[in-house]
Amino acid sequence: MKAIMVMFDSLNRHMLPPYGCDWVHAPNFARLAERTVTFDRCYIGSMPCIPARRELHTGRYNFLHRSWGPLEPFDDSMPEILKNNGVYTHLTTDHQHYFEDGGATYHTRYSSWEFSRGQEGDPWKGQVRDPEIPESLTTPRPRLWRQDWVNRQYLREEECMPQAVTFRRGLEFIRKNHREDNWFLQIETFDPHEPFYTQQAYKDLYPHDYPGPHFDWPNYDDVRETPEQVQHLRYEYAALVSMCDHYLGRVLDIMDELNLWDDTLLIVNTDHGFMLGERGWWAKLIRPFYNEIAHMPLFIWDPRCRRRNERCDALVQTIDLPATLLEFFGIERPPDMQGVPLADTIANNTPVREAALFGNHGSHVYVTDGRYVYMRAPVNPDNGPINEYTLMPMHMRELFSPDELRAASLVPPFSFTKGCPLLRIPGGGIDHHYNAYEIGHLLFDLETDPQQQSPINDPAVEARMIEHMVRLMRLNDAPPEQYVRLGLEAQ
Repeated sequence: MKAIMVMFDSLNRHMLPPYGCDWVHAPNFARLAERTVTFDRCYIGSMPCIPARRELHTGRYNFLHRSWGPLEPFDDSMPEILKNNGVYTHLTTDHQHYFEDGGATYHTRYSSWEFSRGQEGDPWKGQVRDPEIPESLTTPRPRLWRQDWVNRQYLREEECMPQAVTFRRGLEFIRKNHREDNWFLQIETFDPHEPFYTQQAYKDLYPHDYPGPHFDWPNYDDVRETPEQVQHLRYEYAALVSMCDHYLGRVLDIMDELNLWDDTLLIVNTDHGFMLGERGWWAKLIRPFYNEIAHMPLFIWDPRCRRRNERCDALVQTIDLPATLLEFFGIERPPDMQGVPLADTIANNTPVREAALFGNHGSHVYVTDGRYVYMRAPVNPDNGPINEYTLMPMHMRELFSPDELRAASLVPPFSFTKGCPLLRIPGGGIDHHYNAYEIGHLLFDLETDPQQQSPINDPAVEARMIEHMVRLMRLNDAPPEQYVRLGLEAQ
């Protein structure tokens, strides 16, 4: 048996043809839906990029205990479990966050890996003289933008683009190994994550007049641009989605050519969505996670049941994917893995869970049952108490500082840390992206308000969603202070 995962970053469900979009040019996503089961209720777990990937390895929620950080010494890693049980695992990626402090233990869990350089300010090419940067790209992230414009000098041809290199190497692995058995290939591209930079051929799919300043990389902020700039950026994003669609088509082509549909599991997924001016803001993290971010696309082909061109409305999450892969290869999942194998769900829509938990460390905590989405805010203005629990004290691009670590203490294990005590590092204070306390609790009925425009006040529904939230937090062995922070009884 073989398995291929094609993973995109920041791929918007609502901008794909299989999910109702009628203007983005993505025929291969439509073709993919014809060959797979399309999931209609797939939700994020832990936000953003690297916390989602920790879930992809461990099959359990990350965000209640930890923000962005590496795999921990006690974590069970799905690719490593496969590797240790005779399944060859290979990662080809251009996701540069794997090669920073906060993601440094992920790629080494695979049997082998390849990295394509140049995405989003990746410190790749050295140039002492400042490049010429458009005036619109001077704040607030000058280091990233400076490096990105150095890198773009080497990415002018499509074959040099990190996504193109990543897929080329993935196709090379498939062609070399398609007659072998027991392998898992993860083709993971950072696209269509910002910046929305791609070649003119993809931009030409979205002709429009735009006399404004250079704009393919929005700030994580409220929309301050003109309507013309907003629409231009949406076209820039769509062009990059079309590039993703092109290379997805290359994977479908080689599966056709080599008859891989007979014995190869195919998963096409992402980590979260991205706001493109909807609700008056850009990107992610700076406001609550509405469905534009939280409700994700997911497509799976399982050669055992051969179900295709059908929809599934079971409530699923990223934590289910490692369990699904282990089950496919006949490997028992570890007891700390909370995700559920999706074989029966793919075959006949078997329900997976009553409710799904999701969130970002230190912000709202969310729960959905597929119809309602409940967003629980902290009940204290200072957002506390909140702590980091880790044996790997690293942030995204730097280590925890001595000032942070001076306040650390060694505390007893959680149920999933295999007897290892942890550093508890105080992490209180208002979240640096937005103040969830000021926004407050929100409850939405997706059946009557699918766009989440009007929060409802229904104490009975809220009480039921709180029960789901507390139950799932308890199953995840959430730290006691999370209940205090959210004004909940641990029960």
